Amino acid sequence: MTALLSGLRVIELASDRAAYAGKLMGDLGADVIVVEAPGGHASRGYGPFVGDQADPDKCLWWWNYNTSKRSVVLDLTSEEGREQFRQLAAGADIVLEGEDPGVLDALGIDHPQIRATSPQLIWVSVTPNGRRRPDLHEPTTDLTILAAGGLVWNCGYDDHSLPPIRPSGGHSHHTASAFAVMGALTAVVHRDHAGIGQHVDVSMIAATNVTTEVSSIDYLYRGATNQRQTGRHASEHFTMGIQVQTGDGGYCTNPLGLTTAGNYQVVMEWLRELGLEDEFEEFFFLQMGVERGGVPLKVLGVDVEATEIYRAGREALYLIASKLTMSEYFVQAQTRGIACGAVYAPDEALADPHFRFREYPVQVEHPELGRSFTYPGLPFTGDTIPETIKRAPLVGEHTHEVLAELANR
Repeated sequence: MTALLSGLRVIELASDRAAYAGKLMGDLGADVIVVEAPGGHASRGYGPFVGDQADPDKCLWWWNYNTSKRSVVLDLTSEEGREQFRQLAAGADIVLEGEDPGVLDALGIDHPQIRATSPQLIWVSVTPNGRRRPDLHEPTTDLTILAAGGLVWNCGYDDHSLPPIRPSGGHSHHTASAFAVMGALTAVVHRDHAGIGQHVDVSMIAATNVTTEVSSIDYLYRGATNQRQTGRHASEHFTMGIQVQTGDGGYCTNPLGLTTAGNYQVVMEWLRELGLEDEFEEFFFLQMGVERGGVPLKVLGVDVEATEIYRAGREALYLIASKLTMSEYFVQAQTRGIACGAVYAPDEALADPHFRFREYPVQVEHPELGRSFTYPGLPFTGDTIPETIKRAPLVGEHTHEVLAELANR
């Protein structure tokens, strides 16, 4: 099998901001060469570490974000290192970097200088506000980018006396990296037709802003301010809850609720199977749901009877969930054709039989440690998608190999 991005070479300047973009392209088969400073990139110092040993080659952050890459150490403060970088870039399809505006220009290795002699090269920058507005670049963190982009405002609980909840785990970096990959591959298609590369300028704040669902659009075009709601879409108006707590303390979501006559018939039968028909005093509302042919979402809050039927359906699901474990409720709801999702912790997600069936958790060998580790695999499958990923490189593991390739080119 030829991997999807096989034959594509990417030179990545190691950074927090763009690491996930390089990982995605590497996992899809591109030859991604990550350039590190002597001693390794600073992100190798992020904890936690395997065995709690602060070792740049045992950093779990680095392991996660740098799979399927090769590492070369170059001293870009020296003319020799800069020249080696120029040669690497000249032989690449894409340069991926997340440096602050002005840093690479001061070294003489920014995209105008490199692309002057390599017009076919695609240069991808990932910065907080984009390269076109260097005056806007103040110190940022994942949290401040998410806040400035508006995403934090959308996330949290119905109780607005509680502060918003930030998406965790480098969310702004992931979002910007996804746009970086889309932009880079679109530029590859353009280059293959037009014969010329381009500069793909990714603003992390803009990327997060356009992924606030409709909140930004509603504010700009309707003057509406959407409000955060527990486990569901932010909305100008308060909507019914969708999370149900199960008997073992877990949670599941029913995102679309009960809208068809069949849904209400199924819930009635489910209550009967569990011996809960008499315990649920509003059982008659479910029958009304069947007789009405269901309840379209668009009539909620307008049609009083339909709204009460829908609410009773939700209450029935809450009662059923209270009698089952999270796993039981999730599987039984899905089996009955009721949209449902389990709210998993990361380790629970990797253990889920659905994920295991599609081979999402993968074993990655670490010969240097004499063992393998369980990793989250690729988020997609296909005929040209590699079945597994490779461990992240050790510091400078491929320096000799990569420089030998330059010498032989």
